[in-house]
Amino acid sequence: MAVLGTSSNTSSAAAFLLPSQLHCNSIRRCSWEVKSSQLISATIRSRLFSTNVRASSAAVVETKPNPVIDETKLNIRKKILACPICFEPVSWTGDPGLSLESVARSTLQCSTCRKSYCGNGKHLDLTITGGGKVYGEPMAVSTELFRTPLVSYLYERGWRQSFSLWGGFPGPEKEFELIKDYLKPVLGGNIIDASCGSGMFSRLFAKSGLFSLVVALDFSETMLQQCYEFIKQDDNFPEENLVLVRADISRLPFASSSVDAVHAGAALHCWPSPSAAVAEISRVLKPGGIFVATTYILDGALSYVPLREPIRQNIAQLSGSHIFLSEKELEDLCTSCGLTNFTCIRNRRFVMISAMKPI
Repeated sequence: MAVLGTSSNTSSAAAFLLPSQLHCNSIRRCSWEVKSSQLISATIRSRLFSTNVRASSAAVVETKPNPVIDETKLNIRKKILACPICFEPVSWTGDPGLSLESVARSTLQCSTCRKSYCGNGKHLDLTITGGGKVYGEPMAVSTELFRTPLVSYLYERGWRQSFSLWGGFPGPEKEFELIKDYLKPVLGGNIIDASCGSGMFSRLFAKSGLFSLVVALDFSETMLQQCYEFIKQDDNFPEENLVLVRADISRLPFASSSVDAVHAGAALHCWPSPSAAVAEISRVLKPGGIFVATTYILDGALSYVPLREPIRQNIAQLSGSHIFLSEKELEDLCTSCGLTNFTCIRNRRFVMISAMKPI
């Protein structure tokens, strides 16, 4: 276990953002002695010819981008999405791009069960019951709480900030730096921000430029709505690098071994079944892929509370949320789901964990 703040590479992002440089070649000019009339004529013809060549070359560069490279990148990014029922690839109709707006306007169809999944203009719904008109299922209290418009609105307007007071959460910027340290081996790949809420970390991931694709994933439609609105308020936001997806954490709509990293900020304790969720995360991670999450632990003096185990079980049954009592419990959770190299950082009740899918 590490102690929060003892080691953090705050310049890791800069190391991967290499600016491109443009170079231009100078043209050497030669001169020789000729008659004055011949010199003037040759100079005029030479300048006209070189101007035409440069204009023609520039036109070629501007009008003929490499479509093969773009299509290859697009195919790689699209292949991670899959049907949440049978985990088979999906075919796309609509905008061929993969960005905030294009995905939200697209329709996907499973190649096996033929079920279709549609975007609503802001996010893509890849839940099993998504698109259903009649059938619905009651969800856990903790899940339904974050689907209310009021809680979704307040989440980045005081709710999340309060975690620093009662739990010792360092705050988004400091947490982001710690996350980047854990994710160094997979920078440049894709990342799923699971239970993203209003997209606080999803937006940081996208704006950092450290990932080829960021998927902001949450079950709450109102949280995804808040994320969309925050993005639209930022004129310089890189929308081509982020997509919003509604999905169930225990039934992730991604192909097996297709994801480089999964982040879950202050979410583990909100999942009705952390083991089902982490098992799904383990399934979608590539070998060598990394899972990073934050939650809180009630240990220390609280370890001596009588009947704390029955109390925890009752809370889980009533609310659908989970209380962790030790770091060892979190390590056992990850190990049970096939993840290795468990590490963690503590600060009071706050804990950040990391684990890897074996290579």
